[in-house]
Amino acid sequence: MLAVRRSATYGHPVTPGTAAALVAPRPPADLPTTLGALRAGGHRHASVKDELRRNLLARMRAGQTRFPGVVGFDETVLPELERALLAGHDVVLLGERGQGKTRLLRSLVGLLDEWTPVIAGSELNEHPYAPLTAASRRLAAELGEDLPVSWLHRSLRYGEKLATPDTSVGDLIGDVDPVKVAEGRALGDPETIHFGLVPRTNRGIFAINELPDLAERIQVSLLNVLEERDIQVRGYQLRLPLDLLLVASANPEDYTNRGRIITPLKDRFGAEVRTHYPLEVALEVELVAQEARLVAEVPEHLLEVLARFTRGVRESPSVDPASGVSARFSIAAAETVAAAALRRSALTQEAEPVARVGDLATVLTVLGGKVEFEQGEEGREVEVLAHLLRTAVAETFRSRLAGADLSGFTDAVAEGRTVETGDLVPATALLQQVGAISGLGRVLERLGTADPSPGQAAAGVEFVLEALHLTRRLAKDEMPDGRTVYGG
Repeated sequence: MLAVRRSATYGHPVTPGTAAALVAPRPPADLPTTLGALRAGGHRHASVKDELRRNLLARMRAGQTRFPGVVGFDETVLPELERALLAGHDVVLLGERGQGKTRLLRSLVGLLDEWTPVIAGSELNEHPYAPLTAASRRLAAELGEDLPVSWLHRSLRYGEKLATPDTSVGDLIGDVDPVKVAEGRALGDPETIHFGLVPRTNRGIFAINELPDLAERIQVSLLNVLEERDIQVRGYQLRLPLDLLLVASANPEDYTNRGRIITPLKDRFGAEVRTHYPLEVALEVELVAQEARLVAEVPEHLLEVLARFTRGVRESPSVDPASGVSARFSIAAAETVAAAALRRSALTQEAEPVARVGDLATVLTVLGGKVEFEQGEEGREVEVLAHLLRTAVAETFRSRLAGADLSGFTDAVAEGRTVETGDLVPATALLQQVGAISGLGRVLERLGTADPSPGQAAAGVEFVLEALHLTRRLAKDEMPDGRTVYGG
C-alpha cells in the first residue's frame, strides 16, 4: 500500500527539502568580508559546473536525495541528467506539458554551494579572485587585499525566463542604457551597457522555459553564451567569460508546430534529456498527493481512481496524443474533489469533510478544457471522460478489493431496501441507512483506512456500492435533484 506523508492539515503535503525561503537568509557572521581574509581562509575558486559536479558526487556517495520533490524519474530521467551534469554539459529537457520539467530545472539549485563569495556590489556576481567588468577590475587594483567581499545564497543564483515571442536580445543579453548615456558617458563606453538576465546570472544557473517559442533571431544571441562563454551587445567588443550552466525546456511538438530550436543552438547543448509522465499508477498517486493543495481529505483509494483516470485519458484514442495530458490535470482533479467534499460539509453541517466516490463526477465538466480531443469527438467530451472515470473506479476496485467478501454490502440493500447518497447526504445519514455491515472493517483496511472516522467509513461504503453497480451486482438510479440511489 502506498504511504503518503502529509501535513497535519488537509492543505498541502510535506515534501522534505522543497520548501524555499521567500527571503534569502543572512550569511553567517564568521564568513570573510575582504579579499585578503578570503585568501587567508584557504578559499578556492571553482566554476559553476565544477561546483555542481562536486556536490552531486558528494550526495551520491552519501546516499542523499539529489532532486527533492521530483517523482517518477529515479530510474529513467535522473540518471541521464546526472551524467550530463557530471560531464559539465548544458542541458535541454524535452517532454510533454506537465511532466515536471520546470520543477526539475529549479531543483538544480540545491546542488550549488549554500554560500559563494562575490565582489560586494557587483551586478554580475563576480568572484573576488576573477573580476570581469572594468569597474570591478579598477576597484580590485585600487583596494587590493581590502576589496570588500559579500556572500550570495544559492537561492539567488538561479535565473529563469519564459521564452515568449516578445523576448528581445536586450532582455537576455543586454542593451545600451539610455540613462547612463544621458549622465554624460560616451556612447562607446562599455559601462553604458545594461546587462540582461543571462550575464546577471553569472556564476549560477540560467533556465529558459519553452525554448522553441523564442524567435530564431533571438536564439542566435545565445550561441556565444553556450560555446565561447561570452556575450556581444550591439557593436561593443566585450570579452566577459561568463561562468554559468544554461538549461532549457521544450515540448516535442514545438519543433514543428509553434517553433523550433535552431540547429546551431541544438548542437551547442551538450545533452538532451527526455522526460515522461509517471510510468506506474503508484507514482502518479504519489505525485498527486505531493502536489495537490487539498481543502478536505481525499482517501487513498480515490487518489488512485484519479491517477488511473488520468492515465486512461492519456491513452484514450479520443484524445490528441500530441498535446499530452498534464500532471496538472490529476492535481486539479484531486483539488476539485476535495472542494466538493468541503462544500457538502458546509451544507450538511458535517464535522469532518471527506471526499466520496460521488464527488468524482464534479471533475468531468470542470476539467474538460484541459484535454485536447481528436477531431470528430466534438460534443462527446463529457461522455468520453465519464466512461474513462467509470473504468478507473472499476480498475481501482479490482486492484484493492479483488477477492474480498462483500456479501455484507449486498445484504444491506437486499429485499427491496435502498441506500441514498449525494451532495446533501452527510456521512452519518449514509451510515445509518446501511447499518452494521459484515466485513466493513476488513474492506476499509484494504482501502487504506485502519481506524476510520464516520466520514472515512462513509467514503468506503459509497465506493464499494458504486463498484458493485459497475460490476452489475447492484442497481443505481441518479435522480434529477442530484441524489443517487443504490438498490438490489
